[in-house]
Amino acid sequence: MNNSYQNPTFPGNPIYSGNMPLPNQTTAANYSNNFELPMEQSYIENILRLNKGKQVHVHMTFPDSNEFRDREFSGIIEQSGRDHIILSDPATGKWYLLLMIYVDFITFDEPINYSQEFIPSN
Repeated sequence: MNNSYQNPTFPGNPIYSGNMPLPNQTTAANYSNNFELPMEQSYIENILRLNKGKQVHVHMTFPDSNEFRDREFSGIIEQSGRDHIILSDPATGKWYLLLMIYVDFITFDEPINYSQEFIPSN
């Protein structure tokens, strides 16, 4: 028996091979500015990217916490991703990394930027 390590072989197709990108993995870094999002990508993180720099109020519910059950975080949108939002609060100097899974809704203090590409053409 050979005691050297060998890479295990798993059945099925790999989700990543070589230089191929992972499916459905688009990020703002792939675009020259925040207004060039891929067509039909009306996801919360893309809408938040279009509104980067705006003041927002993120309303969240933490079902497993009695102390912090319902909370509102206010700040400026710095970044957003598929599962998170990063806010900065200039009044306190705090930065927040908020998980999307706990977001109930988000309110803005000004009109929301929204791409016409998100609106279906029927």
